[in-house]
Amino acid sequence: MKKLLWFLFGIAGGFVLAHYVNKDPRGHEVLAEVDARISEFTDRIGDAYREQESRLTAAVSEAKDAAADMAAAVKDAAVDATAAVKDAAEAAAEASRPDA
Repeated sequence: MKKLLWFLFGIAGGFVLAHYVNKDPRGHEVLAEVDARISEFTDRIGDAYREQESRLTAAVSEAKDAAADMAAAVKDAAVDATAAVKDAAEAAAEASRPDA
């Protein structure tokens, strides 16, 4: 509890100090520069995030397309195999009939 109290006291003190520094023109310039650097950093992080997100989205889309192509190929192979088995069964049935 004591650590939390000191933490909150530090945050409040920081805000008070920033307020007083911001009143001085030189302090205002320093805080504006810090704000600009923080904004630049967050913009860069945001750009990198969006770029990585678009890469991952493209990779997922390619994987979906590949999976759909594979599923279609498997379906076609199953249809062909079923037809081959049916033809073989009919041929075997025909061959096992006594000549009439």
